Amino acid sequence: MTLRVVLVDDQTLVRTGFRLVLEETSDIEVVGEAADGSQALDVVARSRPDVVLMDVRMPGLDGIEATRRIRSGPHAARVIILTTFDLDEYVLAGLRAGASGFLLKDALAADLISAVRVVAAGEAVAAPSVTRRLFAHYLGKTPPRPDTNARLAALTERELEVLTLVARGLSNTEIAAALFVSESTVKTHLGRILTKLGLRDRVQAVILGYECGLVEIGNEEIGNDR
Repeated sequence: MTLRVVLVDDQTLVRTGFRLVLEETSDIEVVGEAADGSQALDVVARSRPDVVLMDVRMPGLDGIEATRRIRSGPHAARVIILTTFDLDEYVLAGLRAGASGFLLKDALAADLISAVRVVAAGEAVAAPSVTRRLFAHYLGKTPPRPDTNARLAALTERELEVLTLVARGLSNTEIAAALFVSESTVKTHLGRILTKLGLRDRVQAVILGYECGLVEIGNEEIGNDR
């Protein structure tokens, strides 16, 4: 199966570099490019990609709003945010808008290719170490919101355990080992968590975990750097 990708960045050289990297593989095809968010919406509607690599800082319609519209549209392609800085408020806004993860623009070619494949398969891509620093920077001084805490009441005790471990950056395999259950059981719990809380994907579950205070910012035991 060939994965269809659209590149969105206002810098032609950036798009060209990504295209050259991705088209070196046999299972990824770049089916369109756009220089801003408005163009991205048109290209995505025409080409129906599996994954969109989306810059966030662009003239006109920015990548945040473009991501939100793509994810809520009839063809909800998965989006990877592209950024120059890992501690970037736009990254967090992009994740909240429905992006499945983010990559630094200077990421290694192998990491770029891997990210496209992982996100296309329905997973999220964001190094736990970077995610923790990002959330610590922008959410660390914000007290848990009452409305988010109230939402957790819908979860069973086991589902709350799973959500906490997801927020700490653990993979399904690691969660299964920690709770002494099968990986398929973890996937079932996660699916129910997303449905009950009205979340799109694992990344939004992580954000909610931080907002609810399930993860203590600065705690050295939050996740593993991978």
